[in-house]
Amino acid sequence: MTTDERVEGLADLLVSTGRLTDPRWRDGLRAVPRHLFAPGRGWAVPDRPVYEGFPIDRRSDPAAWWEAVYTDTAIAIQLDDGASDPQSGTGVWTSSCSAPGIVVIFLQELRPLDHHRVLEVGTGTGWTSGLLTWRLGPGAVTSVEIDEALSAGAAGNLKNAGLSPLLVVGDGAEGYAAGAPYDRVHVTCGVERIPYAWVEQSRPGGVIVLPWSPGWGIGHLAHLTVTGDGRALGRLTGPAGFMMLRSQRRRFGGPERAAEQRGKAVRSAAHLDPRSVIAESPGAEVAIAALVPGVRSHLEAAPDGSLRVWAIEDTGDDPAWACATFEPGRVDHAVYQYGARRLWDEVEAAYLRWVAWGSPDRARFGLTVTPGNQSVWLDRPDRLVA
Repeated sequence: MTTDERVEGLADLLVSTGRLTDPRWRDGLRAVPRHLFAPGRGWAVPDRPVYEGFPIDRRSDPAAWWEAVYTDTAIAIQLDDGASDPQSGTGVWTSSCSAPGIVVIFLQELRPLDHHRVLEVGTGTGWTSGLLTWRLGPGAVTSVEIDEALSAGAAGNLKNAGLSPLLVVGDGAEGYAAGAPYDRVHVTCGVERIPYAWVEQSRPGGVIVLPWSPGWGIGHLAHLTVTGDGRALGRLTGPAGFMMLRSQRRRFGGPERAAEQRGKAVRSAAHLDPRSVIAESPGAEVAIAALVPGVRSHLEAAPDGSLRVWAIEDTGDDPAWACATFEPGRVDHAVYQYGARRLWDEVEAAYLRWVAWGSPDRARFGLTVTPGNQSVWLDRPDRLVA
């Protein structure tokens, strides 16, 4: 199979699944082929209901490598900030070649126009900055990457593709003031607190597209518009699970000291089925994230269908936590709560408040960012949730 055939096959797949809707970005997939930006070795995870990863190596198994590159598959290029072999699949993802489906969704949401200037936060492999440079031309795209080695690798990939955006090594949370004002800001890493520098460096009417990643749930694609009076606001338009901005990273897994603290935890019974607060609706996830601040979720599922849903306080010397259990066939669900906050009580109250609002879906929620504040709202910016 030729490269052109592989590109067309990927484009057809993205069209058939509803991800690729703008034919201009189909042209972009042809002009900026993904294989020029994919690592020779890595860990691939297809966008499928069961996210089973596998190692890829262009030299030892070129067929599997090409299949991963030209399907809707994310490929890890860095684990643990470079401390682990990306082909091992063991470790925390710290950079990747994102799955093409989410890449085209973000680019379509960004809607860059001719002669627009774009700030990208998170260069990674350079593929998305390459696609934006193809669309807008030389001198229009500035991409900031905090990891010097990643930026150097992206520079080589872009050179091979014949593209030359401005690449900057620096903290993306600070943007790049020397290139402002920007018409668009394209963010490729998750953020819970949206850096105000991105608003300051955008012109009025500018658009910021980012993965809003509060601690509860997977994350949400946010489309914000800069108003010109010091604010940016807009709605949540879809799912978006991304690696976090380095300065906003959170721990993974359960509480570090849960085993030794369990004896001090208060046991009770959940009023709700624990599964409802973690997977029933993205709208419920938004409401819980807004109403139970500073808390992240963690899910542990077993092959027999049982699971544990954790609510974990992010900060403090002695963080609170709660763990609610579900076991198939049981009508009661045990809850253990530790610390100064009763986190499961807070989560249940937030969920029921969402139900009382009529169970609004994700698209009815939005964000407003100002110099000193970030707020979540329902339906209108003046109807604040928290």
